[in-house]
Amino acid sequence: MSFPRLLQRKSNGEIVFREPTSGNVPAYAILSHTWGEEEIVYQDLKKSKNKNNIVNKAGWRKIQFCAKQAAADGLEYFWVDTCCIDKKNAVELGTAINSMFRWYQNAARCYVYLADVSKPKTKVDDQMAWGEAFRESRWFTRGWTLQELIAPRQVDFFSLEGERLGSKLSLESEIYEITGIANKALRGDALSNFSIEERRSWAEHRDTTVEEDEAYCLIGIFDVSMVPNYGERRDQAFRRLEDEIHRMYKGVDFEQFAVGLNLASFPEATQFVAREKELSEMHKLLKDHSSRSCVILHGLGGIGKTQLAISYTRRHKEKYTAIFWLNANDEDSLNLSFRDIAQQVLRYHPSTTMLSSIDLDKDLDQVVSVVKNWLDSPQNTRWLMIYDNLDNPKTSNNPDNSAVDIRQFLPRSDHGSIIITTRSSQVRQGIQINVQKLLDIKEGLEIVSNMSGRKGIEEDPDAIALVKELDGLPLALSTAGIYLEHVATSFSDYLQLYKTSWLKLHTTSPLLDSYVDRTLYTTWQITFDRIQQQNPASAQLLKLWAYFYREDLWFDLLRHANSFDDEWIQKLTEDELNFNEAVTLLCTFGLVDPDKSSQEQIRSRGYSVHSCVHSWIVFVLNKEWDKSLACLALTCIASEVPDANEKYWWLTQRRLLQHVARQASFINDPEVDMNGLYWEFHKLGNLYSDQGKLTEAEEMYLRALEGREKAFGLDHTSTLDTVNNLGNLYSNQGKLAEAEVMYHRALEGREKAFGVDHTSTLDTIHNIGVLYKKQGKLAEAEVMYHRALEGYKKAFGADHTSTLDTIYNLGILYFDQGKLAEAEAMYCRALEGYKKAFGADHTSTLDTIYNLGILYFDQGKLAEAEVMYCRALEGMEKALGADHTSTLDTIHNIGVLYKKQGKLVEAEVIYRRALECYEKAFGLNHISTLDTIYSLGILYFDQGKLAEAEAMYCRALEGKEKALGADHISTLDTIHNIGVLYKKQGKLVEAEVMYSRALKGYEEAHGLELASSYLPALNTMLAFGNLLSQTDRKDMAKAMYIRALSGYTTVQGPYSEWARETEDRLQALQVVSPKTNIGQNEFTKPGEANSRSLRQKIHKLRRWLKNK
Repeated sequence: MSFPRLLQRKSNGEIVFREPTSGNVPAYAILSHTWGEEEIVYQDLKKSKNKNNIVNKAGWRKIQFCAKQAAADGLEYFWVDTCCIDKKNAVELGTAINSMFRWYQNAARCYVYLADVSKPKTKVDDQMAWGEAFRESRWFTRGWTLQELIAPRQVDFFSLEGERLGSKLSLESEIYEITGIANKALRGDALSNFSIEERRSWAEHRDTTVEEDEAYCLIGIFDVSMVPNYGERRDQAFRRLEDEIHRMYKGVDFEQFAVGLNLASFPEATQFVAREKELSEMHKLLKDHSSRSCVILHGLGGIGKTQLAISYTRRHKEKYTAIFWLNANDEDSLNLSFRDIAQQVLRYHPSTTMLSSIDLDKDLDQVVSVVKNWLDSPQNTRWLMIYDNLDNPKTSNNPDNSAVDIRQFLPRSDHGSIIITTRSSQVRQGIQINVQKLLDIKEGLEIVSNMSGRKGIEEDPDAIALVKELDGLPLALSTAGIYLEHVATSFSDYLQLYKTSWLKLHTTSPLLDSYVDRTLYTTWQITFDRIQQQNPASAQLLKLWAYFYREDLWFDLLRHANSFDDEWIQKLTEDELNFNEAVTLLCTFGLVDPDKSSQEQIRSRGYSVHSCVHSWIVFVLNKEWDKSLACLALTCIASEVPDANEKYWWLTQRRLLQHVARQASFINDPEVDMNGLYWEFHKLGNLYSDQGKLTEAEEMYLRALEGREKAFGLDHTSTLDTVNNLGNLYSNQGKLAEAEVMYHRALEGREKAFGVDHTSTLDTIHNIGVLYKKQGKLAEAEVMYHRALEGYKKAFGADHTSTLDTIYNLGILYFDQGKLAEAEAMYCRALEGYKKAFGADHTSTLDTIYNLGILYFDQGKLAEAEVMYCRALEGMEKALGADHTSTLDTIHNIGVLYKKQGKLVEAEVIYRRALECYEKAFGLNHISTLDTIYSLGILYFDQGKLAEAEAMYCRALEGKEKALGADHISTLDTIHNIGVLYKKQGKLVEAEVMYSRALKGYEEAHGLELASSYLPALNTMLAFGNLLSQTDRKDMAKAMYIRALSGYTTVQGPYSEWARETEDRLQALQVVSPKTNIGQNEFTKPGEANSRSLRQKIHKLRRWLKNK
């Protein structure tokens, strides 16, 4: 197949060629028009250096129109015949003529540009204004435009002005009236469904500029190939065309071997939805009659293999002298099918000696042999044999005595065409086409609509939901449709029945004549019986699959069976070869497919079953609840949950989530006995917690805790493990009081059970440090961290991950205390250790990078901060997903950064994205939600939207006071900004109250000394100083400024942005006391003389601070 040379419109508006390649052709639009004067040809566009030479030509207007319309439809590439074919190159021209029908057929859009139809823009909806000109358009009289009308799926008509007139579909009745072309042909029915005479009639009264083109323009219409030979004259061109048509569709031996098509032997397939990709591939493989061609249609039962074979036959029936349908279910059925073939042949050719001389009812083996001899005749080359349902082929590893040896029933000669449909991948007689589920939801809707008789369901959300659930399986879609035809129920009610009463629904559904097994619930039973006969472990694995999710089941996940489990699972997972043998058999019969999306780099490759097959496994193979299989599945899942210190732990956890979701339907069912699975619940709690699904984690931990307390007692170490993890969970949920209760219970129990220096005890001590930090008890947090750190160093060493975690958290603590240099040192030390231990993409590494970004932001290093944030975000989205809490935290802080950089619009978009995700994940009153609301308030303030800012601040304050307490530093930050807002609104008294409350809170939380180097407290001092200065309380303002300047200089350096601003504020006051004692932060009173300038005083202050 040749590929078109396309035009590409670049972002700067330049139009360039994209030369044809053998790779994937991008989606493109195609132009249909009638040639006029000043067309742009290939050489014009290829060689013209001066675009002015071509842009003034009339043909350039068409190219520009096509480029603009394609861009409007989201297409970067387009094709125009005038310039995309080098007509001076005879070979290229011949190839284009033979390929053009397919080029139009494969185009995403076809634009018909009617230069002789004008549509005034003032009469957009008035077809009367252009309807007559449309009917009289020259475009409908030209030869080449016939295939340009029929071949493309989507054809849109445009006026001279580029105004859209309608589509091939909307203007169907007008087009039929003008052209006489059948509506089915306009809608895309296969042209082979229309007789040669009818297709010839479509070209009558059409002209071409060159007389030979009257024949050449029909090459695509008749799906033939011929080399153009301009100069041969019209009559000779038509003679050659007729020869090709005769050769393609009839063959030279039509009279001798032609047998009429017996549709009675074909299964019914009235509701087939076109599979154009598969039909095109079949045509490509079967169109060559010079040697025998065989196509094997392999796929799951009910996937539509038989219907596909029937559709191909109907589309291309004129290419064959005889088409025979055979039932290949078993050898007896094949023998009877050959007898039917013999009867058909004798009906059309009663004098066929080799057949007329035998008794067709007695010796079927001889009938088979004679029919094969007839098919092997040297001149009988254009037959098509379809062997349907060869699902039990004889192979070396198939012990079934009833298996079919298809070789005995295949003609021996090297001619003719064969199609085999099978569920088994072991059929090797031809080229295999894997028939997959329907991917386009529109095709599924079409099947349901056709079978049910319910029209206009394309936009029905309940119909769409049903089709999505049935996941592109034609048999399931047809079953749903036929049920909905006979029963007055809604799409949503049917879907509910499908999920809750699957077996009863399908045993009471009407039978489908178009499918061999006729019901969804029986279609895979025969396959299962054969699997069970060949390998019982494969059958058991399929039954076990009911208790896993349908996708991505992998070997390592099943390797957690123990000596108490059944022998079959122990043997299956003894080594990977046993597992591969079992799953390969399932793949052979099409029930299971390798899962291409599974993460091979962290665990073995996964396998999947179709959703409908999974429902059959659940409701048919497992009619009764099997507790042993359910518990086995749950234990496997829980055992596979990795700890967060393992490499790529998050990828394995994400693979497990879908299986946990499947288990949740059993775990949450009060009628299902899940007693004794407390360890499994605890592990699921870990999984949910690590994945940021805190509500689900809490449910699992509480179930585990209840069970362990009853089974082992309140102080058992396993009970304490769950208590400790519940503390972690409550801490992450912002339930700090509940977390503290859990932690102290765990600590007391572990100290008694293990001792004060045991690593489990140290884990709880570390966690209490994290809690104290969140509560704003920074001094107490530091004590806990140092105690844990010393213990970890002794137990594990300086480079162990537990040691590094504590170092990392100390960095966070130092940051909150305003000790930025110490914080950076801790972060860098932790980062280096994490990289060595886990690698650059581990979540612990990314968390540290993220916090370094926060640190750099507070140091005013915005460029460095952005680099860190973006690096962390990229890694977290890959590792944890877009909706994970760590990812959202990073997104939130990128919003803060953008605001700081003055990118307010971008910041608002980021905040809104984070807020929406936080609210979904945690609810309206979670700390992360409140922090984002608070940040939105800051943003609105900066945008001058003071009312919106106040609403956000007040909502954040109310939530933080409830969640964290009135004196928590996060609450105090919000109070500070409300003060800034009130000052901006002129509410100076209210602002002073807020500043006083915030500053007092910071000093009580950190102590006076630490508060003097804590950035939020310094910001409050500066803002408070500004307020005092504005209200003419100069002395108090100076005191605030000097405290703020001292802190900024210590934390950020004397030349930082905030130190300079504070210095400027001091200068603005202009008067400083001559007896200033810098150490006591004293200034001169207003109005007093001063022998030195304020600048000198400030320099002296800086030197004192530097040496302090």
